[in-house]
Amino acid sequence: MLAIRLARFGSKKAPTYRVVVIEKDRARDSRAVEVVGHYNPCAEPAAVVIDHERLQFWIKNGAQPTDVVKRLVKSNPPAPAV
Repeated sequence: MLAIRLARFGSKKAPTYRVVVIEKDRARDSRAVEVVGHYNPCAEPAAVVIDHERLQFWIKNGAQPTDVVKRLVKSNPPAPAV
């Protein structure tokens, strides 16, 4: 089963995270199937970049987002099409 969750990167006391699609039973920082975004909580304001098209593709194919990823997506809606 696939999960959409955060993988921690960055240095000590200055974390950055990648929003990744990964097997649910793999370790947090293991090799991901795909990176669909990133999140920097140390930036002012916090920077969130998510590829909503790829995120929806993986959700339609059975990947389950974690609660934190759901919250990040909700706080950063996709840009309207021009």
